[in-house]
Amino acid sequence: MKKIWKKPILPIASISLASVMFVNAIPETPVQAKLNVQSQVQTKNHLLPLGTPNLQEKRTSMNLAPGVKYTKINRGETSSKDFYTVDVAFVETQKQAKELLGNLKKDGFNNAHIIKESDRAEEDRKKGPLGYIVRIGQYQLEADAAEMKNKLSEKGYSGLRTVYTGEDGEKTTGPWVVNVLEVDQDRFNGHMVPELANDAVTGKETLTQIADRNDAIAGVNAGYFVMGEKDGTPGDLAGIFASKGQLVSEAINGRSALILSAAEGKANIASVSTSIQATSSDGAVREVDGLNRKPGLIRNCGGVGGDTITELAKHDFTCKDGSELIQYTSVFGEKTESGDGMEVLVNHAGVVAEIRNKRGGDIPSSGSVLAGTGEAAEWLRDHARQGMKIQVKSKIIGDGRQLKLNQTTSMINGGPRLLENGEISINAVEEGFHWEEDPGFYYRFGERRNPRTLAGIKENGNLLFVTIDGRAPGWSVGANFEESAKVMKSLGAVDAINLDGGGSTTMTVGDDRVTRPSDAAGERPIADGILLVE
Repeated sequence: MKKIWKKPILPIASISLASVMFVNAIPETPVQAKLNVQSQVQTKNHLLPLGTPNLQEKRTSMNLAPGVKYTKINRGETSSKDFYTVDVAFVETQKQAKELLGNLKKDGFNNAHIIKESDRAEEDRKKGPLGYIVRIGQYQLEADAAEMKNKLSEKGYSGLRTVYTGEDGEKTTGPWVVNVLEVDQDRFNGHMVPELANDAVTGKETLTQIADRNDAIAGVNAGYFVMGEKDGTPGDLAGIFASKGQLVSEAINGRSALILSAAEGKANIASVSTSIQATSSDGAVREVDGLNRKPGLIRNCGGVGGDTITELAKHDFTCKDGSELIQYTSVFGEKTESGDGMEVLVNHAGVVAEIRNKRGGDIPSSGSVLAGTGEAAEWLRDHARQGMKIQVKSKIIGDGRQLKLNQTTSMINGGPRLLENGEISINAVEEGFHWEEDPGFYYRFGERRNPRTLAGIKENGNLLFVTIDGRAPGWSVGANFEESAKVMKSLGAVDAINLDGGGSTTMTVGDDRVTRPSDAAGERPIADGILLVE
């Protein structure tokens, strides 16, 4: 994805590593000590496709258990050509960019310039440039860029972003820090399982805490999730989640997921959809809109039943529906989400055992609760009376065929797909990572470099779990979608998927966290992780 830079050549002093590095050195951990014993400079035949081929790369590896290998890869160095700057706006047309540039000059900001972004994704129905960035300033220190941002804000400009150009997606020397877990399922005698934070849907927990609770030999963060109450139930999986034969969260229909099967000893990546129906003993049938979440709020969209603004996947967006039927099981927590509507408690035999005229009641250890809002509440009043039976059935479709869910099958949401059958195949538009009304969203999420968590499957069936640290100038600049796909291919994956990244990106090895958090607050509490447990 080639980008054409249009900016004046401005003098800038060389940037030292110390001037851009904001993450302080941390004491050597037991894992790092063991790795340092095995340090080696990698030959060109095995270099990661990040930056130019001549960058120095060091790989250090250790075996965690039979069939489980951990590798840390350090590549490249800070570039003297990278700097901090301020993005004033991302606009769709060159005309808009020129008008903004003119306004900035009128306000005394004479060193602004326009950058023409790369062409849109191949699958985008629109063609041409993704958009134009109006950018101002070149600074060695982030604090100086922040000062310029404040000056612009005082003049009434909004939507400003302080950015580091090493994260643009353009050529840079890095650096990059990549962590790799490779699992040979034929040799690994332990278990590879997704685990919920707090062992429940509600609430969040750091991966370090999840791994420690389960005595994991290694772990990685997993799927997308609801972060705040305005978008639903905090900790709710924003996409499919299944474990130990139980479907816990419905799919974002049409989005890719990682499917693990201990019984078959293999993994798969597929575009999945779910169809869930409730059937009353009087013959009435009603679509179940969701599982174990707050009614009316559908994070990342891709739902059913007339959601607005869309039933298609739309990442980092919350769709709404005032009339939903939600099923709760004990994995959600002790009580359902409270609010208007009604609920019925269905026992283990499917018999309606209790009717509640408002939401927010207890969830039984066996059986479930059906909560309805709007028209769905009326359906419950008419077809879920005391003593009647309600049967809820779920169907999961993966790449056009029905998937069986058994005790050894796990499903973890993610997206977009990165590799398919050995070829780069990034279906970002189809999976909702491009907003038609805001091309800048895809630029920030997919074109710019961010921390990434990736999963892949090698031709021999081995699994790869990979993290790329990011948003840490001087330590690691992250990767965009295309770079992520190339990294996974270079590591031997033939199929690969992007999992939740950004501040969520975390990997643990033993008692150590081997990634560096990109959130200023430190390691981010998440909803679920994939653990290797002996």
